Parts: sequence; structure tokens; C-alpha cells
Amino acid sequence: MADDCSNRMENEGCLTCKDRHVDWFCNLSPQALVEFEALGMHMIVPSGSTLFFESQTARSVYVLCSGHVKLTTSSKDGKTLLVRIAKPGDVLGLSAALSGTAYEIAAQAIDPVQVKSFQRQDFLHFIEHHIEGSMHATKMLNREYRDALGDATRLALSMSIAGRVARLLLEMTSDQRDAKPRITMALTHEELATMLGTTRESITRVLSELKRKEIISVKGTSLTILRKAALELLV
Repeated sequence: MADDCSNRMENEGCLTCKDRHVDWFCNLSPQALVEFEALGMHMIVPSGSTLFFESQTARSVYVLCSGHVKLTTSSKDGKTLLVRIAKPGDVLGLSAALSGTAYEIAAQAIDPVQVKSFQRQDFLHFIEHHIEGSMHATKMLNREYRDALGDATRLALSMSIAGRVARLLLEMTSDQRDAKPRITMALTHEELATMLGTTRESITRVLSELKRKEIISVKGTSLTILRKAALELLV
């Protein structure tokens, strides 16, 4: 659990944060932001730590400030499917908190992350009493829907494995305006394979081919798209 592996941050808070983006949940008016800051607590969660488990009662909601979180679900036969990677600005556990049900997925940090953790009732009270908070929550749910649709599209419409990989890399860098966008690829080839409905060997082969053609470059966990147009042709 996150509460067992995290510590309250010092000298950090929403009122002094310079990283809020226009599409983040925490991009609030000054008045709402003061109340938002007074609720919950900021935490650092180490890489590999679990925020919450699938089927666990939803008692908390997490706003992701920095880092990336792996969201997974499991089948009855024990297989684990990587659903998506949560990015800064996302709200984790939102749908479960709103419906009063258990978490549908598990959330695990894939690098050190910063989150703001809220008790479920405190978060619900906030969005009930702030119109912009409820609007942002609606936007977050809509984003979850679009992500799910994107996942289905990636699997159903991309006939080739290369096309699926290309679409995923483009999605992961869609918020960047750099000519050569870069991401930290903290996922293993096995995890990418489960996300794209293929095998680890196929993922390794496609990434090697993209590197050979100088469409991407990989140094450690850093992946850079060198020729975005060439990647788009594969989709």
C-alpha cells in the first residue's frame, strides 16, 4: 500500500506548484485551489510501490503530480494485462470512488512518483461543492473513455505489430511539441507485449527494426522518436 511506503513531502504544495497544465485536474481557480490544497496530503511513492490493488475497496483518490503509474488488470487464470500508463495530471481511482465500488484495476509506480492523496469522501465533497472540480472530474472520466477506445482501436485496426507499436509510441508522446519527442520507456518488452496483444519476441523484433531504420533511438530507458513522419506511416 502507498501509505506504507510513502512519506509526506516537505515544502511542496499545490499553491506553489509551477507545473500545472491546462488539462490537469488541479488547474483550478485560486479560491478552489486553496481548498484543494487543504485536503489530502502530498506523497512521494518509490518505484515499484503499489498505490492500490484490484478489487480493493476504494477508500482513496490520487492525483498524479509527477512520474508514471502502471495500471493493470488480471484475468481469472492469473494473467495480467497492462491497461495503460497514467501520466501527470491524471486522477487515479476516480471511477471507483464515484460509483462506490472496488478498484477495477491495480496501480503501481514504474518510477518515483509524486501524488496528492485524498480520502474518498473528502474528494467527493470537493467536487460536489466546486463546479469546476466536477467539470474536471467529468473530463478525467472522458479521458479514461478515450484511452479505452484508443486501446481497442490500437488492437483492432492496426493489422501489423509494427503499426500497433508505432501508434502506442505516438500516443505516449502526443503531449510533446518537440521535433524529436523523448520518453522514458520504463516498461519491459513483456509488458508492452501484453498491452499490444502480441509476444515479447515480436516487440523486440519491431523495436530493433525501428532502430535499424533510424526511426527511433534507444539509450538505456530513454527512447527518442527521430523521424515522426516515418512512424506515422506505419499506423
